[in-house]
Amino acid sequence: MEDLTERLRQAQLLERVPADTLRRIILPRGKLTEYGKGGCVISAQDKVTAVQVILSGRVNILYLFADGSYSLAATETALRILALDLIATRTKISPYYAVATEPTAIFSFPAALILEPGALPEPERLALLDQLLLMLSQLHMRTEYRMAILSRNGLRERIVVYLSMQAARRRSNSFTVPFSREEMAAFLCVNRSALSHELSLMKREGLIDFRKDHFTLLGLNAAPPAHGDVEP
Repeated sequence: MEDLTERLRQAQLLERVPADTLRRIILPRGKLTEYGKGGCVISAQDKVTAVQVILSGRVNILYLFADGSYSLAATETALRILALDLIATRTKISPYYAVATEPTAIFSFPAALILEPGALPEPERLALLDQLLLMLSQLHMRTEYRMAILSRNGLRERIVVYLSMQAARRRSNSFTVPFSREEMAAFLCVNRSALSHELSLMKREGLIDFRKDHFTLLGLNAAPPAHGDVEP
């Protein structure tokens, strides 16, 4: 239990919660669930009423369409919170799927512990609400970054904006992106083959260099610096 308590306190949402409160109140109300690769953590139309902390692993947030295609909205990794944008909504109904891309462990506990007075000492609950508000703002900025990318009509334009944002965030023209090539195509809402072809053209033109998921910008200007704790 002590290892789990310390692990949870590494999550941004819970970093200001005393260990004793976690042990006495939150851990007994929560549960640990493990998912294999491809496991569905959240389905579209699920009602989400729990805070879900990723202890280990990786989860993709996907929008599935009637023709079988999908869009990758985000990738969440260890110590991130799943469905943070849903727990305080009126319906709490998910419009997306959350799917584990590798073995993943998630600790969940009722969101009511944060949203409703009574279960937690009020100063600690208010501190959690402050963290929740901060993280929702960061989530909103991640959405804004993606909308800025998708607002570009051309394939190359989307690639350039995305890669320059990554470089600006890391303050380096050489960086690793958090996506496979298939995931990158889904994130940019483009065809995978077309993406691979365009990246190869850009490499031949001396604009970029890359090996798998590691990119170096050679002839591109970085976008304005992204907020340091927001992943575009």
